[in-house]
Formats: sequence, structure tokens, C-alpha cells
Amino acid sequence: MPIAQHPVRPPQRRIVARLNHLLASPRFQALAAGLPGLRRLVRRDGEALFGLVAGFCSSQALMALVQLRIPEMLLDAPLSAQALGRRCAMPPERMDVLLRANVAGGLLKMTRKGDFALTRKGAALAGVPGLREMILHHDVLYRDLADPVAFFRGETETELAGFWPYVLGAGEGGDPELAARYSDLMTQSQRMVAADTLAAVDLTGIRLLMDIGGGSGAFLRAACDAAPDLRGLVFDLPEVVGADPGPRIRVAAGSFTADSLPEGADAISLIRVLYDHSDQTVAELLAKVHAALPPGGRLIISEPMTGGARPSVAGDVYFALYTMAMRTGRARSADRIEALCKTAGFARTQRRVARRPFVTSVIIAEKCQSKLTDNNVRLN
Repeated sequence: MPIAQHPVRPPQRRIVARLNHLLASPRFQALAAGLPGLRRLVRRDGEALFGLVAGFCSSQALMALVQLRIPEMLLDAPLSAQALGRRCAMPPERMDVLLRANVAGGLLKMTRKGDFALTRKGAALAGVPGLREMILHHDVLYRDLADPVAFFRGETETELAGFWPYVLGAGEGGDPELAARYSDLMTQSQRMVAADTLAAVDLTGIRLLMDIGGGSGAFLRAACDAAPDLRGLVFDLPEVVGADPGPRIRVAAGSFTADSLPEGADAISLIRVLYDHSDQTVAELLAKVHAALPPGGRLIISEPMTGGARPSVAGDVYFALYTMAMRTGRARSADRIEALCKTAGFARTQRRVARRPFVTSVIIAEKCQSKLTDNNVRLN
């Protein structure tokens, strides 16, 4: 629940203002840096601030590391900057700077011989499904953020708005090549989301699961592997759905904004769908989902969410800016999503703790068992 906001009284405001001005004073900062009791605090805050300042350089060093496939080169054994420079057609002294930047970022480490090896995080970077494709895709977001003030004012014609054709109506004259790029990226990155979602939900009792916006069927294939008796139905735009999503899975082509949803599913999943769209579109979709489900039917919502009253880096920085660049959706808190489910008529909602909240969060909404209306209850 949101934290209650209490008004700050004028005397308190004056105290807070004086403290802020004191902390902003160069004289105080210089004095505090020399005092034993405050030295560590000043240093820690300073390092954290500089980490934010240098963040763009770190992200570009990461991008170069991934583009050159250096983590894959280091999987078997450490290599020197000279050896990696030869493989990547880069002067060794410049390769050394790139590698040291990623040592500072925690992805690489130096051996006693001065060679470079993978850390645990670096090895994960080479092996986590979809992570490489996600990082490579960031060149579009970087360009969209080149003028941050214009970006936040809404004055930027962002590239991401044109990259995701399914949001803009690929079924009505969209670019098939862009749709194929979308589908491939989503398939690669869907593996992590599917694994964490399925670890958080119980598919027992579900006979037919319809995945709206399911693309090539990656999530449903994982769900069918986890539940041998489950059948799946992918509902997505014709340009996006796969022709053969796999055994026990069939395809229905259509647009959830323009068409009716297929009937017959006793559970529906929305995997990284809601944050692509406006509140109005989400409200209309949730109403359609509620109408399509039988009494007692379940809705599984899985996507990155903001931290609400406690902002998080994943939800309130990365995904909030990403969806803003898309110009069609927004990252939402679990409270907000539950409120939208309530408005759509769902009787109960339940939050499930995902293994990696920076990858996804999960909410399950249940339709009332009878035709009688019921108040929404969030299950603890």
C-alpha cells in the first residue's frame, strides 16, 4: 500500500531547507571530508554520485564487450589484452582500456599474469538467455536518450516508438521485417521471464491457457513443458504469431484492441503486455479478459513493475524510461495493476514473489466463482 504522505509544517520545512543548504555548501563538504566521523560518509556518498556520473561510460563499455563477444572468448581460459586485441581488430592499448573498464564494472577480473578472465557475473552474461540480445538492442534507447531534457519533455521523436510495430498496429500495414525483429528479440528474452513466472505460479487445474500477445509461443511452450496435461492457445497479430508454436499449442490470429478474444480458456496470461499500453487500452483489455474467462478463471500477469512508494532501479529507472521512449505504455506498480484488475471486475488478486524481481513480477487475478459481484481482495 502507498505510504501516507503527511504535510510538512513550516518549522520543519525551514529545518530541512537549512540542512540541504548546509550539505550543498562546498565549505561544509571540504570540512566534512577531513573530519574522522564524517570522512567515510562523505566518501561513500561521493563515490555513489560519481558512479551515477560515470554510468553512461560503463554502459557503453558493456555494449562494446557484448558486441565483440568477449565474454564468449573468455569462457574457456583467460586471455591477454594483446590476444583479444588481435581477435577483435583493436589496438592492444585500447583493448586494455575496454577490459579494465569492465573489470571495474565487475564483469572481468585480472589474473596474476595480467590476463583477463570472467567473473561470476561475466560468465552469467555469456549464458543468460536473451541478455546479450537485450543489451545489443540498447543502441536504439541510447539514441533516444541523447537529449535527456527533450526526452523527458516529450519533444523527442524516439526510435523505439517505431521499433515495436505490434504496438502501433502491425496488422494494419506494419513492416514485416520490423515485426520479425520484434518476435526474435521477444523470443530470446522470454526465456528468463517464462522461467521466473512459471516458478511463481501453480498451473494445477488449468486445461487451456491462452497467452495474449504470445508471439511465437515461447511462454506457452515452457508452460506446456512444466504441465504435461496443459494445452495452449496463442493469440496475437498475424505478423507476429509463429506458424508452428509446438505440440499441444494452437494459434489464433487477431488484435486484442479490435477483435473479440477466443473463448474456451480457463486461464489467460498477459506476459509483458500491459506495460506496452496506455491505461485506457489496459482497462479495455482487462475487461475483455474478464468477460472471456469462466467463473473461477484465472489471469496471470507477469511483467516488470515499479516499486510504487519505494522506487526501484529496474522498474522506476530502466523500464519507466524504456516505456516512455516507446510512447505508448508505462511501467506500473503492483498496486496500480491490482486497481485496474478490480475495475475490470476481478474478485481477487494475489501477488507472487518472483525469483528475480528485476526481471519480472507476478500478479494472479481470479474471476468470481459466481455471477454475483464481489469486492476485490488482495491475498497475502
